[in-house]
Amino acid sequence: MSSHRNLRVAQAIREVVASAILFETADPRIRSVTVLRVEVSADLRQATVHVTVMGNEAEQSLALRGLKHAAGFFQSKVAARLQTRFTPVLTFKLDDSVKKSVELSRLIAEAVASDLKPDRAAGEPSPASDADLSPDADPDGDVPPVPS
Repeated sequence: MSSHRNLRVAQAIREVVASAILFETADPRIRSVTVLRVEVSADLRQATVHVTVMGNEAEQSLALRGLKHAAGFFQSKVAARLQTRFTPVLTFKLDDSVKKSVELSRLIAEAVASDLKPDRAAGEPSPASDADLSPDADPDGDVPPVPS
């Protein structure tokens, strides 16, 4: 279980790296990068920065190389913010959880759309209309008796 200090350090690293990506880097390879979370080792010497990149696999690979190339720059920004004895060594890891959630949402939307679309070609009856559900109608389809 992570200690409170590790969580604070991870949050600070996430903020510093995300801010540096947005405002302090001019590298076009890492413009579409979003920092999702940071995991810090128990001794605070290693930090894994989980990122997502909008784009195809080639763009993701290019962005990851750009991040690894700029890791020293990000580490110096983290060192200035943390002011600890050791600055964690940053490693960047591509996180595909966002891609998986988008794909899952797409599959759910397709399933809902196919459930809502009537499939009359297969011989299924059309959904019941409001007239079929009137309170006088018998559920068995019998006609109610006429009062005299």
